[in-house]
Parts: sequence; C-alpha cells; structure tokens
Amino acid sequence: MIRRRRAIFGFLQFLAASPLLRADKKYSELSDPMLRLANVFDFAAFAKKKIDPLAWDYLDEGSDDEVALRDSRRAFDDLIIRPHFLDHDVSKIDTSITLFGKKLDQPTYMTVTGGKNCFVANGEEEAALGAGASNSMMITGGSITNSLAQGKGPKVWWQYTTATEFRTKNQMVNFAEKLADQGCSAISVTVDIYQVSHRERSIHNGFVRSWCQGDGIPRDGKGQLIYKPNDVLWTTGDVPAPRPFPTPTWDTLQRLREVSSLPVIIKGVMTSEDTAKAVKYGLSGVIVSNHGARQLDHTGGTIEALPECVQAAGGKIPVLVDGGFRRGTDIFKALALGATAVGVGRPYLWGMTAFGHRGVARVMDILKAELAADMGMAGVGKISEIDRSYVRFRK
Repeated sequence: MIRRRRAIFGFLQFLAASPLLRADKKYSELSDPMLRLANVFDFAAFAKKKIDPLAWDYLDEGSDDEVALRDSRRAFDDLIIRPHFLDHDVSKIDTSITLFGKKLDQPTYMTVTGGKNCFVANGEEEAALGAGASNSMMITGGSITNSLAQGKGPKVWWQYTTATEFRTKNQMVNFAEKLADQGCSAISVTVDIYQVSHRERSIHNGFVRSWCQGDGIPRDGKGQLIYKPNDVLWTTGDVPAPRPFPTPTWDTLQRLREVSSLPVIIKGVMTSEDTAKAVKYGLSGVIVSNHGARQLDHTGGTIEALPECVQAAGGKIPVLVDGGFRRGTDIFKALALGATAVGVGRPYLWGMTAFGHRGVARVMDILKAELAADMGMAGVGKISEIDRSYVRFRK
C-alpha cells in the first residue's frame, strides 16, 4: 500500500512538472496557418512576403543610419534576468495591471502607429478590432468610431495627438470634452514629431507619404508606381521650413491638464530632465519613446533610457515605454526596471498585415502568453512582484 501511494504521488509530481499540462495544441487543431507561427518574428517574415516592398520598407525602416533602430534591439541583450525561486507562488500567473483606474489584462498595449492603409485597407479600424478581440489597450490616431459603435473595439483606448488642437483654449476644451464623451480613457501627446525625419529607404524608393493615408501604394498593370502631379516625395537636402504655428511648450500641456478630466500623458520622453518636468507641470504620466527609431537617430534604445526616467518620476506618475519590444522577456525586463506598461507597434502591424485583425489579436495573445510563462519561470506570479532585483546589466 505504501509503495502504491508513493508511486501515485510520484506520478502526480511528474504530471505537475510535465508539458502535458500546458495548453498545447494537437496537430488537427493547427490547420490555421496563423496558429503555426511561433512568435512575432514569424509574423514579420510572413508579412514581408505579403505586402508591397515599398510598404515593407516604410514599416520597417528607421531614420538616417538606423543606429537607434538597431540599438532598440541590441540593448535588450545587455540586460540579464535574475530569477528568484520559492519567494512567490507561481501555480497561477496573473498578468493584469491597473492603469489610471482601468484594469488591463496585460501590461502590454498597442501604441499609436501611422500609415496603416499601406498594409491593409482601413487599417486603423482593423487594428481596433484586433485590440477588442484580444482585450488590449490601444492608443489610436482616430477613425475607430465604427468598431467602438459595434462594441468590437478596444474597451480601453487613448487618443493620440501632436497638440495641433491646442492653439486656443476653446479648441483645447472642445477636443478634451469630445474625447471624454466618446469614452476615451486618456490623451497621449506625442512631442517628438515636429520635424520631418530622413527615412532614407523611403527616399531611395521614391515614396509618397500620403499613399499610406489613402488606398495604399498605387501601381499600374505592369507593376510600375503611379505618380500624380501633386504628389510630394520624401526627399533630402532641404532645411526644414518654418511651421505655420508655434509648437507646444510645457505650459501648453499644463493648460490641457487643467481643462481636461482625462489623464494627459506625454510621449517621446528620453531623459530624466523631461520626466521631472512632466511631474512639475502636473502631467499624468510619461511614455519613454524614440518614435520607433523613426525620428532623431543615435538616441539609443528606450530600455537604456528607462531607468533614469523611472528614477526621476519618483513614483509620482507612471512611466510607460515603447520601442523594440518583441518578446515576453523584453517586457519582463522593462517591468523590472520600473515601467508600468509596455507599448508595441511593429509587432501588431506585422500581425495585421499577415492576417488582418485576427493577426493583431494573435500577436497580442502571444506576447501575453510569453510574459506569463517568463514570469512563472523567473519566480513571480503577479506583475506587482517584479522589481529591480530581477534584472542586472551585463556591463
């Protein structure tokens, strides 16, 4: 009897540690080619084969020498995970967080991206449907009213702006009130896009930026690009012309914060000084971002800038981050450095390009699953249990 009990106990121990208990799929359940893609890089490869080469370059490129683009991935290799075991129960993994009073299923959200129509028709709505299907937070550039009206869009969404609506107080108030009435949860002000960067792949390709706001890249029956007389090419060698209106200042964002009932987050921060000013001027949060390495080059990876920004925030406001995140381990590292949430851009665009809104949802689900597995293997069961002791820099 004792031997039998020991045998049963041993078998149960084997099952507890066995991959048999994982949510693996049988071969017969993987007829959908999307389900056979193992990670976001697989979606990138699939998407590249599917779209116009000019559209791929526009999606994939950085500015100038693309040093910051490479740094955005390289920097993760210099950050090592330090797992701690037996401190926490990892029998159940909870990836949820609460941000500005809204509960999110995971700390990974869909950051704003432009030019989606070069990848799929009606791209912003397609992305919104994917956000709704995966229950992901989304920062939108607008035009998702249909998915929201149908109840299929994101439950939590923020509105992107470059502050063009803030030229008068009335404009600012009307903008903020309209968003609140629509169910928006926050306003994300992007501050690193007031000059046109040099995207040299697109310059070499003779790319017209307005194509991605319309019906995509036009080609004739022979595959040749179709240009209109008024098309504006992406060029180089021109000193930036004066803008017709002044760019916003810290005072502008402070006034928005005062007139809006919504949280106001500044996106594009890369330094402790700007983070400290965000706190000083009463902003609700910051997003550490280098615009996907598509604006100023040689800024380094955002994961490198994150620690000083977290320190400057001092726990007074949440610090979010985006730029180069492709894996659950990347997200885990950012959370360990003090980030509240992590934004992804290109990954969900790869999913959308490959499979429409289904691909968006699948990419977000994969990132959530990877993070959950990585948390358990690192010895934590909740996001709140991740702290600075779980990572160290190699150098």
